[in-house]
Amino acid sequence: MANHASADKRNRQRIARTTRNRSIKAAVRTKVKAARSAETLASPEGKAKVVEAVSSLDRAASKGVIHPRTASRKKARLARAAHKAALAAKA
Repeated sequence: MANHASADKRNRQRIARTTRNRSIKAAVRTKVKAARSAETLASPEGKAKVVEAVSSLDRAASKGVIHPRTASRKKARLARAAHKAALAAKA
């Protein structure tokens, strides 16, 4: 229980931010998971899914929901997986 008005406001802000960040993080996880699925990476629409996932990672990093280096690492791994799937599809 907050003893000051400022502490009460900070608590309300914390709850609002946590809710917003949780929904953004969940959306990012969903898009990354959809892009990483093996059948998606090998298909023609796989490139669009990867682009969408990268965009959502960038947006989450710019809002401070995830660390920028975490977003960069996840984008690099997605790109590497997409490249490997494209090479496997050609062979």
